[in-house]
Amino acid sequence: MLDMKTKDGKKTTLLEICKVATPPCHLNPLLFNGHLQTIWVAASSQDIPIYYKRWIFEAEDPAFAGTFAVDFVVTPYEEKDDSLPPRTAHYNHAEFDTIGSLDNKPMLITLHGLSGGSHEAYLRCVLEPMSKEGWESCVINSRGCAKSSITSGVLYNARATWDIRQVVKWLRKTYPNRPLFGIGFSLGANILVNYLGEEGSNCVLKAAVVCSNPWNLDVGSAALQRTWLGLEIYSRVMGSNMKKLFDTSVSSHIEEISKNTRIDIAKVQKIRYLHDFDREVQGPTWGYPTEGAYYRDASCCDSLLAVRTPLFAIHAEDDPIAAIEAVPIQEFGNNPFAVLCTTSRGGHLGWFENGGGRWFSRLATQFLAKMVNDIDFTKIQDKSDLGHQPQIDEPDRFLSFEPMRRKLEIITKSHAESAVIRA
Repeated sequence: MLDMKTKDGKKTTLLEICKVATPPCHLNPLLFNGHLQTIWVAASSQDIPIYYKRWIFEAEDPAFAGTFAVDFVVTPYEEKDDSLPPRTAHYNHAEFDTIGSLDNKPMLITLHGLSGGSHEAYLRCVLEPMSKEGWESCVINSRGCAKSSITSGVLYNARATWDIRQVVKWLRKTYPNRPLFGIGFSLGANILVNYLGEEGSNCVLKAAVVCSNPWNLDVGSAALQRTWLGLEIYSRVMGSNMKKLFDTSVSSHIEEISKNTRIDIAKVQKIRYLHDFDREVQGPTWGYPTEGAYYRDASCCDSLLAVRTPLFAIHAEDDPIAAIEAVPIQEFGNNPFAVLCTTSRGGHLGWFENGGGRWFSRLATQFLAKMVNDIDFTKIQDKSDLGHQPQIDEPDRFLSFEPMRRKLEIITKSHAESAVIRA
């Protein structure tokens, strides 16, 4: 259990904070299983009026060259840009040059799900109440998503932590007094946990929430392929959505991706399922021999052991996309910085209540509000020596498990032969 103290000096724990922040879960009885909840995510039309201004960042790390779009939540405006999602417009240089502030408003960094973006209702239903409570927020759009351009052969994958790392550094410099928090949905949750694990005790985020995280991609992929619905509905839809990155109507996308000679465009055009995409695109792009090798290396289930940021995870046991069997139950029990909340129903990013509200939105916003309003972050118990540190067996020998040891390395030609960048 992670010991904490409130701002008035009272003792508490992360588990207690999570319990208090969790509202009763009474979901819509008409959406009585995970499939109906999940289908309603796509079928429902929630109009949540969040307005964004977009800025295109140039990647600073040459190993991950290209650009990516970050959408910042702003006050409503009349401007309209049909080339972007609804209620989204570009910052002009004059606006962006004055964006910095010394205020101490809490700020939420958001990562969306596979092929999603800032327009998704599941994340806007969190950002809207947070904005009303005085929070600032931004959404990091994965490359090519939310009508953003692909400007290099570097796409995104389940361990694409390079863009969030750059944004966090930029936010820390631009808003030095703002406490930063994170929330991730589905694939974005996997990326966020990987980021938290990579940063470890050096992470500047104060706390984070993850919803419907796939956790173990290898297990999840096998579960999807086991059933007709999993394969022919969910995997096929997700595969088709990812295939749109190669849409010939978006000439810049296909032109940039085609520069990667390891990708066989003819095979990509025949993709039917998500694992096909990962086999024909993610594997060749990053040097993985199989989609299974990619899944095992990019999964965040081991990364959880290295997380040293208070983390609240939400998962529905009937999630048909992020299988419950992939959730690392034992790893949660091994890390006091992480708490898992499961529900019997809710589907994938669903949790629809009577009236159309989303239960996970209330939980996430209440948890984050309690963390920023009640907790003294200078008094969080230091437990950086827990979990995977060496266990001495004999005077001349010790065993050490390193959860963030990755199999993929990027060796740059411009550096000395010994120079290695770990992706």
